[in-house]
Amino acid sequence: MNPMRDVMIDKVVINIGVGESGERQKKALKLLEELTGRKPTSTYAKKTIRNFGIRKGEAIGAKITLRGEEALEFLKKALTVLENRVNGRIIGDGYFSFGIREHIDIPGVEYDPDMGIFGMDVTVSLKRRGYRVARRKICKSKIGKSHRVTKEDTLEFLKNLGVEVE
Repeated sequence: MNPMRDVMIDKVVINIGVGESGERQKKALKLLEELTGRKPTSTYAKKTIRNFGIRKGEAIGAKITLRGEEALEFLKKALTVLENRVNGRIIGDGYFSFGIREHIDIPGVEYDPDMGIFGMDVTVSLKRRGYRVARRKICKSKIGKSHRVTKEDTLEFLKNLGVEVE
C-alpha cells in the first residue's frame, strides 16, 4: 500500500470545561498536567453570561493538545474508559470526539479528595502524510479531494486500534 495513504493521528485535544474561574479551574489545569505530563493552557469566556456568573475574558476551563506518540498513548488509555466501543454518531470526516464523565475512570489515575472529579472532552483529528502543504507558510496549497480523510477512513482507523463502532 502507498505510505501516503496511511491515516494517522494529527492531534488529540483534551478539554475540561469548568464554568468558573478560581480554585476549581486551577485544579483542572493541575489534573491535565498530571494526566499528560505537559503544561496545559487556560480557556477563556468569549462573552459575559450573567445568569451563570461568567464575565468575558474570565478563565473558565483548561485544554491541552497532544501530538505523536503521546497522543496515541493517551488515546488508548481514554478508549479503555469506553470499553473500546464508540457510537457511530461521534465520527466525522477525519475526526471523532467523545466524552469521559469522570477522570478517575482512566487507568492509572487515583481518586484524590482534594482534587474532586472532572469530566473531559477528547477530540481526535486524523490526517494523511502531505497535509502540511495546506498549513505551511510558503507555497501554501490545497489538499485534493481524494487525499482527504473520509468517514470510512476514520472507521477503518478505529477498527485498526481495536475499537468497536456501534
